[in-house]
Amino acid sequence: MSSGDGQQSRAFTKPTFTEVQASALVESVFGFKVSKIQPLPSYDDQNFHVHISRTKDTTDDPVDYVLKISNTESSQIPDLIEMQNHIIMFLREAGFPTASVCRTKGDNTISLVSIDSGSETKSYLVRMLTYLPGRPIAEVAISHQQLYEIGRLAAQLDKALEKFHHPKLNLLHRENFIWNLKNVPLLEKYMDALSQNQNREIVEQVIQLFKEEVMTKLSHFRECINHGDLNDHNILVDSSKSASGDAVYQVSGILDFGDMSYGYYVFEVAITIMYMMIESLNPIQVGGHVLAGFESVIPLTAVERSALFLLVCGRFSQSLVMAEHSCRLYPENKDYLMITAKTGWKHLQQMFDMGQKAVEQIWFETAKSYESGISM
Repeated sequence: MSSGDGQQSRAFTKPTFTEVQASALVESVFGFKVSKIQPLPSYDDQNFHVHISRTKDTTDDPVDYVLKISNTESSQIPDLIEMQNHIIMFLREAGFPTASVCRTKGDNTISLVSIDSGSETKSYLVRMLTYLPGRPIAEVAISHQQLYEIGRLAAQLDKALEKFHHPKLNLLHRENFIWNLKNVPLLEKYMDALSQNQNREIVEQVIQLFKEEVMTKLSHFRECINHGDLNDHNILVDSSKSASGDAVYQVSGILDFGDMSYGYYVFEVAITIMYMMIESLNPIQVGGHVLAGFESVIPLTAVERSALFLLVCGRFSQSLVMAEHSCRLYPENKDYLMITAKTGWKHLQQMFDMGQKAVEQIWFETAKSYESGISM
């Protein structure tokens, strides 16, 4: 769920290509004949599920792709988008279930197209990835063990990215990027999106506590590259039947690398916990299982653990405030933008009502239970 750095989601940056225009792009840029195309939900870019007509020469190629058209702000930083493609390819090579990147007719991973709208010409970056199978975990009831595995996956991603090298890697230092978790204080610019009510009061408290208790600890956190958006719609799963007949879910796809930036290990686990809470019937319990999985790969330090509660609250605040802000700009996309808000405000309120100490006790005791091989 991302946009360009600095002032996020300015009006009229989201592409508005029709299916006919998108089909023409696929054919002109990538050289494929489209048999069917349909829009996919997205935050402030535009995505299409593309079905390709096979020819005798391409019988072994995939048939399904995702055409991604970046918003006008992101399209001004092609080096960053291209590096995201290289990260996707690097992770796929390392064994992660990421998409394959489709080359353009000019053998590039991205292409800049200009569209004359009559009053002005706008430029958009386009790229195409293979379509990954599976269902978003938002649609399935996931077990404690699967939460553990997702936590483990988040840590393995960050660990793998320690070995990623690229000449433009410094572009991931996105200082004013609203979705980097250290930028929770930047939410103050967007508070007019909230009414004067209890929700706003909680976010104001989160921002103040974040300044006092998280920003002062950043130098003690271990830095890494974060995926930054392992939400319940960006992790896909396939199901199989266990010996007992129950559904067992395996991660079949990791989507959306648009929010990648330099952050810290503890950011990744906090973001993952927050998003795994969204659809859970027992949201407060979620954190311990995700934390246990993450710490099986990267154990957190005491100071990182002490910030986890506020980091999760901070991510809830980012997601909820920016959804309200974006709804003002793109009211037609409200259903997608407000996914987190359906339960998010309630979960954030519950965390605040219980308090940091009580929530941490549940998380840390649950995580500890995995050490004995008996998860709670």
